[in-house]
This record gives sequence, C-alpha cells and structure tokens, in this order.
Amino acid sequence: MATDYDAPRKSEEDISEDSIEELKSRRTDIGSNDVDEDENEAAESFELPGADLSKEELTVLVVPAQEDEFTCVSCFLVKHTSQLSPESEPGAPMCLDCMA
Repeated sequence: MATDYDAPRKSEEDISEDSIEELKSRRTDIGSNDVDEDENEAAESFELPGADLSKEELTVLVVPAQEDEFTCVSCFLVKHTSQLSPESEPGAPMCLDCMA
C-alpha cells in the first residue's frame, strides 16, 4: 500500500475521533473488490484425466526431427546437435543435460 508522505498527518485527537462505525465501513469497502466467480462456469473449463478425447482432432503441426537435431535416449527430447554430448555412445545420443 502506497504512503503519501506529503499528506498532513492526523494528530492523536483526530485518530481518537474516528467512530467505530466509520472504521467498520472502511473495512467492508476494502472487501467489496472481491470477484464473485460462478462455480459451475469454473468447473466446465476443467477436464478430468480420464476424459474421452477420441473425437478431438490434433491442431498442432508435428514436424519430424531435422538433420541438425537428435532425440536424446535419456530424456526423449529433440535437441539441436550443439547439445549432443561428446561422451555419448554411437547409436545412443545423449544431451549434455542428461550426461551431467
């Protein structure tokens, strides 16, 4: 919360004059900014792990590994050949991250 140091400060007399009703109304005003979310709408956006996705179509273009890429045998990620570990065995390429 920002503090305005140039604003005039309240004296002890001014602070004691604040009524309890005024303080209560300030407290309820702070909480009025909360957003009420409909539970049903939120539940519709979640998918369960066992949901049937057989009728869904793939919307991502899948590109095979390029000539300058390899698939790590440890983490199964496709990486650029600059990430190929020099200590990996022939036929079993491993990335630098997995060899570390």
